[in-house]
Amino acid sequence: MEWMSSLLTRHPEMGVYLALAIGYWVGTRKLRGFTLGGVTGSLLAGMLIGILFEVPVSATAKSVVFLLFLFGIGYEVGPRFVSAMRGDGWRFAVLGAFMPVVGLLVAWGMAVALDLNPGLAAGMLSGALTESPAMGTATEAIRNLPLDAATLKMYEAHVGVADALCYVSGALGVILTCSVFGPALLRVDLVEESLKLEARYGIVRVRNGIASAWQPFETRGYRVDATAPIVGRSVAEAERVADGMRLFIHRIRRDGELLDPLPDMRIEAGDLLAISGRREVLVGYIGERADEVDDRDLLDIPTAAHEVFISKGDWTGRPLEEIATLDEARAVFLRRIMRRGQEIPIGTRSVLERGDVVLVTGPETAVLRATAHLGELVQPTDATDFVAVGTAIFAGALFGVVVAVPVGNVTVTIGTSVGVLLAGIVTGHLRVHRPLFGRVPDSAVKFMQSFGLAGFVAMVGLGAGPHFLPAVRESGLGLLSGGMVVTMVPLLAGLWFGRAVLKIDPILLLGAISGAQTFTAALAALQEKSGSAIAVIGYSGSVAIAHVFLTTWGSVIVLLMT
Repeated sequence: MEWMSSLLTRHPEMGVYLALAIGYWVGTRKLRGFTLGGVTGSLLAGMLIGILFEVPVSATAKSVVFLLFLFGIGYEVGPRFVSAMRGDGWRFAVLGAFMPVVGLLVAWGMAVALDLNPGLAAGMLSGALTESPAMGTATEAIRNLPLDAATLKMYEAHVGVADALCYVSGALGVILTCSVFGPALLRVDLVEESLKLEARYGIVRVRNGIASAWQPFETRGYRVDATAPIVGRSVAEAERVADGMRLFIHRIRRDGELLDPLPDMRIEAGDLLAISGRREVLVGYIGERADEVDDRDLLDIPTAAHEVFISKGDWTGRPLEEIATLDEARAVFLRRIMRRGQEIPIGTRSVLERGDVVLVTGPETAVLRATAHLGELVQPTDATDFVAVGTAIFAGALFGVVVAVPVGNVTVTIGTSVGVLLAGIVTGHLRVHRPLFGRVPDSAVKFMQSFGLAGFVAMVGLGAGPHFLPAVRESGLGLLSGGMVVTMVPLLAGLWFGRAVLKIDPILLLGAISGAQTFTAALAALQEKSGSAIAVIGYSGSVAIAHVFLTTWGSVIVLLMT
């Protein structure tokens, strides 16, 4: 023990990585479907190591990794933050602001009632509302208080202690509300309601990992008979000859020569046509009126499958069934919609939003034509624009230090952490208009978020370890009970407000509540109970707004308590 203590005292960085390893191992263990998660696991592992050994932690190291995390969060939510209020998304955005505000007020009231110091109050808020980033903004705010060093160190340690005590009940509260209590209070059957909502969105269920041999869209070759109704018609007219059924003519072979069809080109008897469309139209309508041919050169059409970052507003906010009728979307098929890292179910009433990443397939020229109305092709890259990242973090931190607000006799700055979060949002938003600016691969963004937050809370845990037992003896029961109140009141208020005032569909409301608590595990539990992924539409609409509010509350609760 003495050797280990000496080792970690001389090399505290080893203690941080040990906490990460143990924390992620513990955090990924499942107990009846519930997991702590790597971040909370790292906090608890850090506290355990801190109790057993004295591990000095550098404030600079904590700030470096936490600012990296905040930039990653802002960068990811930026494309959605400004556009969240458009269309029906405003309902989810309002809920994403309403619940954090209720949570802050309840946490403040409970902290005053329990006579908690600023550190315990901030930790209770971050744990009960399952928003670990609030620990970072609270810690920075505490360091700026005009108090002696020993008191500041104790307050900082208490943030981690209170978070650890309140997080488990907070996580369970969100999961049970979204998957058990919420549906009971709303008087809905999750499976039945999900099926109704999917039907409304025109979504057809597909089992995970299972692909059908039947393909909805195909390209086939046909010989035009002299009696065919399309003889003498233009290509544009021939593509619309079947009522309510779109066909696409990609290539024509005439007298042995391959021709690219123009809209006004006339179809002649004996032409060989390469036609794509829905399978049932090709088989049932054309197949009965034309002979199918196997012509490799005719059907050898360059096809493309590209991911496109939606940065233009041409087609955003419009249902897919409307977009499908546009000439610019001709022969292009949508395969996937990703929104904030979550896959959105595709249906006729689904809509695209700025910041989405979609996978489109079809003839290369058609895909490129559609891309011009969607945004920019996502070209694979593993290079991070550190010029933009470093400049944004510096500028955001500088903004947080310079901007000050007078509160009574005290001048309060917004802090480097909140400033960097705002800088990340601005950088992410600029990508919508200039996708090649400040490019950071998705994998790098995820690393910033996971390592930045887990590394920060591991160091918080190491510093909180020696203060854990005294704080629990002093305020443990009060913190646990207060944390439960802080968890449940915003959840119940969100259920009422979302249904009675905002009129959100029950399934989407439960998804939005999990987003307003920024707790993906609750969304997963809801999806498992309902057997449907459709709740992610509500989650993605509220989580971007809630992340910003809840992260900022760490600074605000410290200010309110002092």
